[in-house]
Amino acid sequence: MTQMELTNTFGLDEQQLMVRENVLELLSRELPWSEIREMDENRDFPFKAYKALADAGFLGIAYPEEYGGMGGSYKDFTSFIEALGYYYTGIAQGVMTTIVYAGMHLVKYGSDELKRKYLPKIISGDVKLALAMSEPGTGSDVAGLKTTAVRDGDDYILNGQKIWITCGHVADYLVVITRTDPSAQRHGGLSTLLVDAKAPGVEIRKLNMLGRRTTHANEIFFDNVRVPADHLIGEENKAWKNLMHCLAFERLCLATISAGHCFKITEYALDYARERIQFGRPITEFQAVSHKLVDMAIMAETARQSVYRVADLLDGGKDVVREVSMAKIICTENNFKCADLGLQVMGGAGYSTEYDMAMFFRDARVGPIGGGSNEIQRNVIAKTLGM
Repeated sequence: MTQMELTNTFGLDEQQLMVRENVLELLSRELPWSEIREMDENRDFPFKAYKALADAGFLGIAYPEEYGGMGGSYKDFTSFIEALGYYYTGIAQGVMTTIVYAGMHLVKYGSDELKRKYLPKIISGDVKLALAMSEPGTGSDVAGLKTTAVRDGDDYILNGQKIWITCGHVADYLVVITRTDPSAQRHGGLSTLLVDAKAPGVEIRKLNMLGRRTTHANEIFFDNVRVPADHLIGEENKAWKNLMHCLAFERLCLATISAGHCFKITEYALDYARERIQFGRPITEFQAVSHKLVDMAIMAETARQSVYRVADLLDGGKDVVREVSMAKIICTENNFKCADLGLQVMGGAGYSTEYDMAMFFRDARVGPIGGGSNEIQRNVIAKTLGM
């Protein structure tokens, strides 16, 4: 399997193939693997590569043309994200945190003024965002969150705590899901605010995570933070429905990153196995090894098919609640299985941090947890089946 294997799929059009090839070429130049290993150890965000992607216009693929974006399709964007996930999950997650996880709230529900002010800066790479939703006691139970925002004249006064906030440490603004009506029913009374990450009363603390170290999670505290009322995204007390729509796109991106990573891991393990000589021949000639590599290739291709299926449905205007949850499960679980099998194929070398497989293994493990755990995704699917 070679890097070109990634581009030979799904009848992508000439422009989609060109974008993918250009992305991989740009990242090989701006984010060489020798630097990734060092950045992973030091937990450094890939600023240089992020800005290079922005300067090349890639951050605007899914954004409206009127704000400087390309107005691309879901399939355009999925192809882009798969290439990022294939190259390095850290840069993929760094881009997605701003562009999709947080940014899509602005794109879909922000006021015209907020869009004009911030979307061009997001596309240019000058503004980074993070989505502040999970709390210590309300990870999967978003409707139970306790962070509050109380109207005070032209401001909201924000108080509370968030945790597991990806890329919060590099964010200029936080898209905060908060409760603005404590008396409302569970799924009511929620609002979305755009909060200056450097505002007085905002404290961000880094968390040491097992994997995805360059785009790690953070804990965030809000202590009487004043947020201008015109930084409300969408209607007050009616964020639940909007949040669900944005989470569907987020899950597609999480799945797509994992699909790309499956191919990276499979390629890496196969290249190693071809060069590893035991009993006088490459270990790929032993069925116990070759079948593992075949299983990895099957899982990678299955993951890929699931995300492009969802992208096609979205481009056709279809509801994808069931399909996107399935894709998230398939891709993230296949990703970790590929990493586990790849590590086994490489044996002691796979378990050693001298090789990249150990990092792949760590980075893949978060997939079934983040963005709505796979247990929650199965609950979602069960509901669509009438259970």
